[in-house]
Amino acid sequence: MQFPSILASRRTGSRPCISTLASFALAAVLAAGLARPVQAQSPGDDLILQMKQAAQRGDKARLSALLPQARGHALEPWAAYWELKARLQEAGPQEVQDFFARYPGTYQEDRLRNDWLLLLGQRRDWDGFAALHPSYRMNDDPQVRCYAILVETLRNGEVTRAQADEIRRNWLAQRELDDGCLGAAERAIGARMMSPNEAWKKARLSIEANRPQAARAAVALAAPDALPLFDEMNASMAKFLTGRAFVAAKSRKEIVVLALVKMAIADPDMAATQLDGKWGPMLSAEEKNWVWGAIGRQHATRLSFSAATAFANVTKLTDLSDDMLAWKARSSLRMGNWKEVDAAINAMSEVQQQDPVWVYWKGRVLVVQGGDERRAKARALFEGIAGTRGFYELLALEELGQKAMVPTRPAPLTPEEKDAARNNPGLARGLYAIAIGLRSEGTREWNYATNLHDKGGMGDRELLAAADLACQREVYDRCINTSERTKGAIDIDQRFPMPFHDTVLRKSQDIGLDPAYVYGLIRQESRFIMDARSGVGASGLMQVMPATARWTANKIGLAGFTPSQINDRETNITIGTNYLKLALDDFDGSMPLAAAAYNAGPGRPRSWRNGPVIEAAIWAENVPFTETRDYVKKVLANTTMYAAVITGRPQSLKERLGRVGPRDAAVPEPNKDLP
Repeated sequence: MQFPSILASRRTGSRPCISTLASFALAAVLAAGLARPVQAQSPGDDLILQMKQAAQRGDKARLSALLPQARGHALEPWAAYWELKARLQEAGPQEVQDFFARYPGTYQEDRLRNDWLLLLGQRRDWDGFAALHPSYRMNDDPQVRCYAILVETLRNGEVTRAQADEIRRNWLAQRELDDGCLGAAERAIGARMMSPNEAWKKARLSIEANRPQAARAAVALAAPDALPLFDEMNASMAKFLTGRAFVAAKSRKEIVVLALVKMAIADPDMAATQLDGKWGPMLSAEEKNWVWGAIGRQHATRLSFSAATAFANVTKLTDLSDDMLAWKARSSLRMGNWKEVDAAINAMSEVQQQDPVWVYWKGRVLVVQGGDERRAKARALFEGIAGTRGFYELLALEELGQKAMVPTRPAPLTPEEKDAARNNPGLARGLYAIAIGLRSEGTREWNYATNLHDKGGMGDRELLAAADLACQREVYDRCINTSERTKGAIDIDQRFPMPFHDTVLRKSQDIGLDPAYVYGLIRQESRFIMDARSGVGASGLMQVMPATARWTANKIGLAGFTPSQINDRETNITIGTNYLKLALDDFDGSMPLAAAAYNAGPGRPRSWRNGPVIEAAIWAENVPFTETRDYVKKVLANTTMYAAVITGRPQSLKERLGRVGPRDAAVPEPNKDLP
């Protein structure tokens, strides 16, 4: 988009103020109304893209040289943010304050405030931090929150129980080494409001997450004198365990626990042998329980029945982490051991028990246990989550004897509501950034405008209006994600849009594929982003890999196919739908297995299906890869809702799931070479 009047005024020296330039630029964006997204064609757009590339390289000089030319562009706040962020370590407080004053209320203002607060915390500038923190709007950075609590405790001279609990939650949830929460935890432990055992727990969780530096920092809080021992263990846990004589000190036992946990990740059977042999008699019950939980989890993620044996050695389930308990519940579901499913769920934290996953399975446990009182409790649990928002919500709906239907649409948006969305500068900048190829920046700007700019985020009607704007501009990922945030009203057309309707239906029906299944998969794969490209090279609406595309084109006789055609919409849908149909045929028509194959490759679900014949919901919950597990559930939930939209009739998720078990060896594989 061109800005000739703005650029001309700067050249002649009659330069308007920054706020005027910004308003002109945004007005140009907003004037596009509901037109299709603009393209990066103007010199101003190219300049912004150059600055983004310079920011990625950390080229401070280039950023500083280009910034004056970006003044007045609709995305000037981004240009100024990249330039100052690149040299924030050397910037002075006044320069930062000038940035805040120049871009008040923007995402970039609060993003830089977040960055500056982190820097002030690292510098231990508590007065500067305390002065700035009250104006921080996002409030979504756990490390900033930990710094804020630390400042409060230093000023008040004490650590309260509530503060210690918040520090613990934030610290244990952080995967990476975190100065803010580490410092706050040190303060809480020093004040005896947190036990050193919490630091050992953090070390265990960090070792499990393969974050040795975060584990080492936690050990330094719990027992600084144990650091040499930790370093020895981290260098070679096998050598450490086989060569060391046992010493009964708490810190030394904990390092042994860390070594056994690390061994369990690589070889759970070897870890079990070590625990059964030399180390078991020397560890406390809690320490042994944790290691057995780590061993059980590893077996469970490998779909091994040895998981049950490992978990059976745990004498107190509440000694385990929520992640271990989740895998105990999953493996017990797979074995049909409802008593152990119940025990695992009951031992979970209150927060995890409230997750729809475990609300649903707790309800199923009560149904299996039987009795009027238990069935009434189960019904209450199902009623608490039932709806059309997700996989377990849909399953709970069916447990209540209902099927998925199109929800009643909310009242139409008024012209005033639509105008408010169109005139929102954060939404406008987000759409503009996305239009010129800055999708990450545009998405962050959009999410900030809808979720974080105002405390509690936008209300339902504002969200519906924002989603409508995104859908009209064909930015479907923002349309869907924004509409999904409404708490009451559900606009099915926003949540389950059907762009390219004629093409998808024609391509699906030509090969006997359910179009609802295709739409359900596209919604999860790309959110209908035409130029979507994954980190592993998959492209387009249906996220097709080049090698897969070549194989499929050859299989279906698509003459003259070249990999560059993957980005063509028609070709992408042709290749994607045909591959999905071939996968579906290969997996006996099982939608869950075919979806898993589409995401993780066919070899893995071929292995994962071995074992007992079980409900596909149980099978999906036991998929070892978190990404694929969530993918399968979301694709099937999407499919069910799209079917309700397309047919106008109630739909069953359970019927689409069916059951999963080993392949019938007597039936030949139709597509054995499926890549």
